[in-house]
Amino acid sequence: MTLAGAISTVSGVLGGTARRAITAAALLLALAACEEATPPAQTAASSEAASDAAMVVPRVALVMKTLTNPFFLKMEQGARRAADEFGAELLVRTGAQETSIEQQVAIVDELVADNVSAIVIAPGDSVRLIPAVKRAREAGIPVVNIDNRLDPDFLARSGLVDVPFVSVDNEAGALLATRRLVADAAASPDRPPAAFVLEGIRGADNAEARRRGAVRGFEEAGVPIAASESANWKIDEAYDVTKRVMTAHPEITLVFAANDMMALGASRYLRDAGRFDVRVAGFDALDEARQAIATGELQATVDQQADLQGHTGVAYALSLLRGESVPAVTMIDVIVVDAETINAAPTPTGGP
Repeated sequence: MTLAGAISTVSGVLGGTARRAITAAALLLALAACEEATPPAQTAASSEAASDAAMVVPRVALVMKTLTNPFFLKMEQGARRAADEFGAELLVRTGAQETSIEQQVAIVDELVADNVSAIVIAPGDSVRLIPAVKRAREAGIPVVNIDNRLDPDFLARSGLVDVPFVSVDNEAGALLATRRLVADAAASPDRPPAAFVLEGIRGADNAEARRRGAVRGFEEAGVPIAASESANWKIDEAYDVTKRVMTAHPEITLVFAANDMMALGASRYLRDAGRFDVRVAGFDALDEARQAIATGELQATVDQQADLQGHTGVAYALSLLRGESVPAVTMIDVIVVDAETINAAPTPTGGP
């Protein structure tokens, strides 16, 4: 017999007052039964919400210096490949120029306010980005440093001792490229060689390392360095700086540029000036530089596998989000690219 039927039967036997009391009691029992049935429904809803939360796609931000340099396009491609492989959403943010440091700082702060899951950053400056990185870490956002190293001493002073770093040995790469230049000059000595080093942004770790590698390479070969100037990674600035330096030092026959954009700017001036006796090496192995090597406009460049740096940075960020440990420092191999290597194999589709 149902509860409603029992109530009807008993109510028919008893008087009005008793009937009303029993009916009220029965209603209370019915309400209590409904309340007891509620928790399973709530538990199911809670489980569904927890499941949805577990399936939230992590949002990883890739912060780079600019997209005007093809090197960073390669880096973005590698990062997107990692995001696709591991099921993450990639947000790409860059400054207007490689010297737009304050803009990079503002970008990191915006990402912190937007509560992204993780940040992978190729900083334009090795020191001035550290306070922004610290704010990200204080907000509980993992950060992975790629390409240009944040200054370890300033990181330590800021209490940041576990920011993973992914890059290449920039000094070793510049040394190898410079040795290639010197070897080419020795093979056909039109005149005693003198060198010019086109530096990147002074104070940036990768720029300083490449300058050291070039200086070391020229010094070990006994080649005097007539000038060392910064063109801030820019092709047009490199054209102007090279014009000024070559006018003052026409004896220069070897130029090492700390990136391919500057190498191409220097080479453009040398071509315009009819200085076909000057040999130039760059760094980054951009497609444009590879083409210039194939035509003899450049002698060498260094492939630092930008796509692999981007891929590794995103993969490490996602590992950190899962609570996994990653190496403190990861060094990716550098490869010297010259006419011999270009003629021996097709342009790789992975790295730049």
